Amino acid sequence: MTSRADKKPSTAKRMIWVILGTLALIAVIVGAKVLLVVRMIHSMPKPGPVTVSTVKAAEQDWQPSLNAVGSLRAANGADLATEVAGLVTDVHLKSGQDVKKGQLLVQLRDGDEVAQLQQLQANAQLAKLTLERARKQLAAQAISQADFDTAQADYKARLAAVAQQQVVIAKKQLHAPFDGRAGIITISPGDYLAAGTQVVTVQQLDPLFVDFNVPQGELARLKVGQAVRLHLDAWPDRTFSGRLSAINPKVDTSTRNVQVEATVPNHDKTLTPGMFAKLTVDVGQQRRQLTLPQAAIVYNPYGDTVYVVQPAKGKDEQGKPNAPTVKQAFVTTGDTRGDQVAILKGISAGTEVVTSGQMKLKNDATITVDNSVQPADSAQPTPQEQ
Repeated sequence: MTSRADKKPSTAKRMIWVILGTLALIAVIVGAKVLLVVRMIHSMPKPGPVTVSTVKAAEQDWQPSLNAVGSLRAANGADLATEVAGLVTDVHLKSGQDVKKGQLLVQLRDGDEVAQLQQLQANAQLAKLTLERARKQLAAQAISQADFDTAQADYKARLAAVAQQQVVIAKKQLHAPFDGRAGIITISPGDYLAAGTQVVTVQQLDPLFVDFNVPQGELARLKVGQAVRLHLDAWPDRTFSGRLSAINPKVDTSTRNVQVEATVPNHDKTLTPGMFAKLTVDVGQQRRQLTLPQAAIVYNPYGDTVYVVQPAKGKDEQGKPNAPTVKQAFVTTGDTRGDQVAILKGISAGTEVVTSGQMKLKNDATITVDNSVQPADSAQPTPQEQ
């Protein structure tokens, strides 16, 4: 006879049934949630086309160039100073005045030195008369050769004393060493100047030199006589032209750069030594090159890309033409020129690419083209005040 205990299900079986029931309940809940999410996704409106600007890649005349920055330097420039101490008696100069080589600029008091010079000149004149008399006496054998030699030596010594005193007087005058423009002068008659006191600067402004450095790897592209263009912040609307005039024969071992010098005409005295300049040196021959605005390039560590516009195909459910789409394409870029970049490989002339709005795009994204505003695409951009 079977007991009641034998008819009751075991504890293990009860646990299995509880677990199975719980799993079934979870499956029902998850299924319901997934169905709800799918319905919500289908009910969401599809994203509209992204508004972008585009441009067609085109070939342009391209002059290979090398960009650098440099400083202007006067062909001749000097900070003039007095060689001896003295009291200023005359200032023959105004600040900013153009001066000629040899022009007297500043006069120190030299009355004592001039008086002493006159005395030495009188002694030299007397020595000259004595020498002439001795020459006649020697011819008449009235004096010995030794006496004549003494008179001749005395005359030469007197002349040397005169020349020495003239040098002393010359040091009391400050002259322009070359043609140029004087700076600001602050001394006045009556000022006492110590030896070595800087009085004024004189700078030769035409032509000017511009010094800049280029990496040693660019040396093969540089030659004396190449055209150089300068752009300065002070004159954003002007371009100054010059010629490459010298290349330093030594490379700086600390930077591996080489110093280069260009000569720039400055007939109107617009440029000033010490100014900062941006330079473009024309290197190589002009050629045709496929270009794009730099804004069209998406720079990535794994490669530079552009978004190429794909023409619209077919119609949507309402019968309207579909919007155009984009495809990402890898490109190989070359030199840059202003706002432009050369495209060496990846696309061909006439390809329409996106120039703005790339951050919102991905492959096969739909777009709306609005070219009312275009990014900068100038070969020689001009800085604009903000």
